[in-house]
Amino acid sequence: MPLYQMFCIASHFREYKHIKDLVTMSAMHVMNEGGVVRNIQFNGTQTLPERMRRHKQYYTIGDYWTMHFDTSPRTLRTLAGMMRRDHRVIRWTMLKLGEKAENVVTSPEQTVERHLPASPSKSNSHWSS
Repeated sequence: MPLYQMFCIASHFREYKHIKDLVTMSAMHVMNEGGVVRNIQFNGTQTLPERMRRHKQYYTIGDYWTMHFDTSPRTLRTLAGMMRRDHRVIRWTMLKLGEKAENVVTSPEQTVERHLPASPSKSNSHWSS
């Protein structure tokens, strides 16, 4: 199953339960279809970069959150349909991060050490007078 990241901007409500229900619904849909939810991160309530219109309403602030998950492409399409119809969702996008976990995980970069000589006159004979 491919690994995906969904980035979502939801309409802001004073009650926390609206965003909680949206995130729970999305995660449960993936898991009920045999997928795996790896991570859910709430990025806070922020002012939108521009006024956005969705479902005949205008929004100026939104709740930002991301979800990393593994699922089939068919489940991805049904999740996109759910996000499209949900009145709490302002914008969303889904990115395919890779086919397998090995393709996504990067090996740590190797550190290159350089040892410089303490004194240039001792290491280079052409600098001597």
